Amino acid sequence: MTDPKQPVKLLVLPGDGIGPEVVREVGRIIAWLEKKRGLTFELTEDLVGGASLAEYGVPIRDEVIEKAWAADAVLFGSVGDPKWGHVSFDKRPEVAILKLRQELGLFANLRPAKVFDALVDSSTLKPDVVRGLDIMIVRETVGGIYFGDPRGIETLPDGSKRGINTEVYTTSEIQRVARVAFDLARKRDNRVCSVEKCNVMESGLLWKEVVTDVHAREFPDVALSHMLADNCAMQLVRNPRQFDVLVTGNLFGDILSDLASMLTGSLGMLPSATLGAEQADGRRPALYEPIHGSAPDIAGQGIANPIAQILSFAMLLRYSLNLQTEADMIEQAVSNVLASGLRTADIMADGMARVGTSVMGEAIVRELDKLQSN
Repeated sequence: MTDPKQPVKLLVLPGDGIGPEVVREVGRIIAWLEKKRGLTFELTEDLVGGASLAEYGVPIRDEVIEKAWAADAVLFGSVGDPKWGHVSFDKRPEVAILKLRQELGLFANLRPAKVFDALVDSSTLKPDVVRGLDIMIVRETVGGIYFGDPRGIETLPDGSKRGINTEVYTTSEIQRVARVAFDLARKRDNRVCSVEKCNVMESGLLWKEVVTDVHAREFPDVALSHMLADNCAMQLVRNPRQFDVLVTGNLFGDILSDLASMLTGSLGMLPSATLGAEQADGRRPALYEPIHGSAPDIAGQGIANPIAQILSFAMLLRYSLNLQTEADMIEQAVSNVLASGLRTADIMADGMARVGTSVMGEAIVRELDKLQSN
């Protein structure tokens, strides 16, 4: 349990597009926690992504990395802006999140996909397929094809070009993310499905071998199954409730978690956490962000859904601060507000009341007040 007498040090990085708008709603939650739950937060805010490019000429500065190391956790909005499409790859806004993951060693991305009862009709799948869905995808985030060498674009003797990316995983990289998945499963339904392409990729074969070994030596009480990535994609839309915890590499995790997000009805609903290794002082670097991206087409209109950002903050309370009660309260408040019929544009349905970003945030705070008084 976090000591309420000690301020929680948070680095807040709103980023681009709708990032500042949805992060602002988390500010309401933080103020409520300070007033009603006796917690104290020490907030430091800085620029990343396109906002940092405009001000400093780089997507993220070394000073921001240092602040991230010093913080108890990082609350991240989103990065990405089409006006920076002309810059070199190493200066694209998205480099900010990749560099944070790499520099802080944030190797395990946790992406829950949960269908709230009130939104069961929002999914493009039939209600009886997604009702009660609650799965967790654990994606390795600092290895694999996104970081492997060699990489680049080279010119061939005939003048044509060749793009190169390399899928690379080591035993230790697979072991540590597998342990995170097995630990999570023990707190859930005690089942892990490991996903790779061992039939055509040597890295996939190693992945399967290492996960199997970690399971046998350290987690024999957890049920383990294996599935090829293409079959997993099919099964997620055929029968997603068969899964509890999925663990997979960087590329497949990126694709499968976005696929799973749409089972819930909207990208605007889903949070994520990315965790690093526990340090000598007991702290664990961690970053929390919604998975919906910067959505520049609706930025500044006050219509973005803040729920994914708010639920990301709930994950921060749960995994970085061990504030389980407060995390549960926020998740319940979101569920209650949705049950009352309030909807942002992305989840709007007939008979519901359409509201903007700030009204949704205010409604969640009011619901927290009700839960606090019960």
